[in-house]
Amino acid sequence: MSVRLAIIGAGIMGADHARIVSEDLPGASLQVVCDASPERARKVAEECGAVDVATNAVETIRRGDVDAVLIASPDETHAPLSLAAIEAGKPVLCEKPLSQSSEECLGVIAAELSQGRQFVQLGFMRRFDPSYRDMKALLDDGSLGGAIMMHNFHRNVEAPANFTGQMAITNSAPHEFDVARFVLGADYKAISVFQPAGIDASKSGAPVFMVLETDKGQLVNIEINNNAAYGYDVRGELIGEKGSISLNAPVYTRHNGDLMAYERYAPDWRPRFAEAYRLQNKAFLNFVRTGVFPAIASDAWDGYCAALVAEAGVEALRRGERVTITRTEKPSLYKQ
Repeated sequence: MSVRLAIIGAGIMGADHARIVSEDLPGASLQVVCDASPERARKVAEECGAVDVATNAVETIRRGDVDAVLIASPDETHAPLSLAAIEAGKPVLCEKPLSQSSEECLGVIAAELSQGRQFVQLGFMRRFDPSYRDMKALLDDGSLGGAIMMHNFHRNVEAPANFTGQMAITNSAPHEFDVARFVLGADYKAISVFQPAGIDASKSGAPVFMVLETDKGQLVNIEINNNAAYGYDVRGELIGEKGSISLNAPVYTRHNGDLMAYERYAPDWRPRFAEAYRLQNKAFLNFVRTGVFPAIASDAWDGYCAALVAEAGVEALRRGERVTITRTEKPSLYKQ
């Protein structure tokens, strides 16, 4: 039988997920598209062949003809709707962040603990990206020796008008926070955050540079620049005792003309991580069918860890000094 999915949120991410379900997930059917705007929900539903549309998210989650839920609504709704899915006993793939509040993340964890099982797969899709997975595999098989440092940068074309330096930490950087934890198999114990002296820190999209220390003694640096102007650009390099490995973006063509050779940058994240999203959603479908949580996927605990680091990063930026990171004890429900 086909797994009947409801998508909550019909914006950019919700529409992309709807297309993946309709075009790339055999064994899944798009049952409902739910959005506060009925017109937006209807447009995505018609484009992707959904059975129905709705405007009430909680009622949609509770429907008897919905087996699982994909949440792509605004950030502040993620934790409350994940709780509603847990209460309804339905697996949920929730876009990041689970919450920007670590306390709210702990509330979702408590709900899963009360049920004795995991329901929430969190949308840190970079864990499924082939380049990051190659990086992790090379570290795990010993080819690099022990990990020493990991360099990351994350650049966007232009920040929205209200996008602050703090939001670079809480909204953009969590992808790096999570994937570096995943690759290194480590947790963070401290963070320092810097901004260039020559920029207006109050300007929309003001860049930030973070240095994180792991509990295994490695250093992780993360540059976030949401006004890079030239394109969407994510890169990374892992330095080991015996070598290094760098990420390659999937670039399929090289242009030659006018005495130049060049490759084009994408305007946003979707072309760069299209395969990661597809593999992530395929893993979620298997989770729904089998009840076995995907081995490499992010869970509610990972969402809590990302929120905790972001909170510490905001505090480090405010105070201009290194801030230590202290976690609560990890429940045995979550993978070690």
